[in-house]
Amino acid sequence: MYLECDGFGTPTVVLIAGKGNRADTWSASVDLRTTVFRQVAGVTRVCAYDRPMTVGNYGEPSRSDAVPEPVTAQDGVSDLHALLSAANVQAPYVIVGHSYGGLIARLYASTFPSVVAGLVLEDALSERIYDGLTPQQREVFEAINLVPERVDNVRTFAQVVNAPRVQPMPMEILTADLRPITAQDIALGGYPSDVTVEFADALWAAQIVAQNYLATLFPFAKHITKTNSHHYIHVEQPQLVIDAIREVVDEVRAANR
Repeated sequence: MYLECDGFGTPTVVLIAGKGNRADTWSASVDLRTTVFRQVAGVTRVCAYDRPMTVGNYGEPSRSDAVPEPVTAQDGVSDLHALLSAANVQAPYVIVGHSYGGLIARLYASTFPSVVAGLVLEDALSERIYDGLTPQQREVFEAINLVPERVDNVRTFAQVVNAPRVQPMPMEILTADLRPITAQDIALGGYPSDVTVEFADALWAAQIVAQNYLATLFPFAKHITKTNSHHYIHVEQPQLVIDAIREVVDEVRAANR
């Protein structure tokens, strides 16, 4: 598996990308100057990695070996734990998870509570997202998210629901406040024909409910809802993610003094 780290200090920030994204997503931003990976490296040690079957910012293949698909969050946890151990990445960790990476982050914190000191969830996928979608809409959601990294969402949701609760710790949740799919996007023909305005409306409503539910699971977390961003907050508004990480790192350090 591919891993890159930079910076010095403790705790170590571990960046978990969203579905289909390589490590280099954390080095992308709208202005290419303020990026999460670079800025966090100036605060503490930071690491990012490629999951198998992901792609880079310009479609480059994953730098990690392929694995049988579909995968689940539990696979992601097992791979990440083996990677951090093999690379001797020192705990404690502040785990940052974007989208599907948020499910891996939560399950990792549940599975290895002794090494996780803080969490940042960036527009993290929630197990309640399907509650607001009809069976047909769930199929559409699955279809538009099928590649490049095939994930078994149903099994993943069950794994997270059945895992031990995440212990109280320094934590921040960032929620996108701009729709992932707009009527204009659909009109431009960038999606399959079954991605309708009705589907986009249902997905957005389900996402809002799912994010609010996620916040209720972690009453000790700071929930940031004014982000002026679509799903990729770390690309559109990287400073928000950087600030959230820095605040959690500072809390962890203060608790360990």
